[in-house]
Amino acid sequence: MIKILIVDSHPIVRTGIDLLFKTNVDIEVVGGIASGIEIFEFVRRHQVDVIISEIDLPELNGITALRAIKKEHSAVKVIMFSHQPEEIYAISTIKAGASGYVHKSSSVEVIKEAIKTAYGGGIYLSHDMEKHMKFHDTKNVKSKMFKKLSTREVEVLRLLSIGKKNKEIAEELDINEKTVSTYKARLFKKLNVTNLVDLIHQAKHNELT
Repeated sequence: MIKILIVDSHPIVRTGIDLLFKTNVDIEVVGGIASGIEIFEFVRRHQVDVIISEIDLPELNGITALRAIKKEHSAVKVIMFSHQPEEIYAISTIKAGASGYVHKSSSVEVIKEAIKTAYGGGIYLSHDMEKHMKFHDTKNVKSKMFKKLSTREVEVLRLLSIGKKNKEIAEELDINEKTVSTYKARLFKKLNVTNLVDLIHQAKHNELT
C-alpha cells in the first residue's frame, strides 16, 4: 500500500484528500500537516512513500521544503499540488526534485494516477503539459519568458510579486539578502525592466506569478 502525507495550510484540502482514499485499497493517507517545517519531523517518525504538497506554505515554502526533504530522504517522492500555473511551475518544481505536478483543478483520477506514477519512479505531468513541452511554440511569449528563468528566480519573483521585502525573501528561501539582490538584478535583465513596479507588472502580464 502506498503511504502518503498531505501538506497544505488549508484543513479542508487535507481532510478532502484524506476522505478520497478512506476506502482505497492501494493508497493510505498516513498524515496531514499544515507547513513545510513539519514535514521533516513527520517523515523521521513515520513511513511515507509519497508527499503531496502545496507550494504556498507558511514558514517554509513548498519548493524549499522539497529540496531539503529530497536531500534528507531521497527515496520519498514529492508531488506538488497547487493552484499556481502549471506551465510555469511544473517544470520548475520537477527541476527542484519533484516527481510530479498536479493542479488543484484536477480530477480525483488524475491525483491517483500521479501518486501511482511517482511511487513507481516516474514523473507525472498532465497531458496538456506534455504536449506543451513536446510541441513548444517559440512564438509563445509566456513560454519564452519562463525558459529564461531559473527555479530560484521564479521563487524570488513570486515572493516579490506578493509584496515580500528582500529580508523576508532571504529568510523564507534560506539565502542571504545579497543573493536576493543578485536574483533581482538578473530578473530585471531577463525580463527587460528597470524597476520593481515594471518587473511585477511584466510578471503578472505574462502570468509568471
